[in-house]
Amino acid sequence: MQELTIDYALRATWQMVARMYNEEAKKFDSTMAVGFTLLSIDPKKGTPSTSLGPKMGMEATSLSRILKSMEEKGLIERKPNPEDGRGVLIYLTPFGLEKRKDSKDAVLRFNEAVKDQLSESQLQGFFEVMETINQVITEKKIYHKESATN
Repeated sequence: MQELTIDYALRATWQMVARMYNEEAKKFDSTMAVGFTLLSIDPKKGTPSTSLGPKMGMEATSLSRILKSMEEKGLIERKPNPEDGRGVLIYLTPFGLEKRKDSKDAVLRFNEAVKDQLSESQLQGFFEVMETINQVITEKKIYHKESATN
């Protein structure tokens, strides 16, 4: 049964992708989570710390741990947000920019390797399916409050 479900295919594939990225990141003394964070920070303007979690789909406590580790490694620096005195902007250091490039290169290599195996219509179909799945979830078409009590 598990081979026939959409969620199993998504989960199993994502776990393989995550493992692949973590193995590659290990070569750079990093992790996939750090690479993803580097790619999520605007390299020119910085990024408000409060928008990083939602942007990455990550809980605040997990993100705090990653940011603390990144700061200790000299990848990022935190500066007060001039537009919001209570907020903090996260900026990449020169070392962070270098590591961001490594992360971006890894993502682009993966994308090219997959694209080389697919036709344009297969790739377009993949993105259409992903968009539909996201839409079904966003529009809450699956589970309703009343079904929880039935």
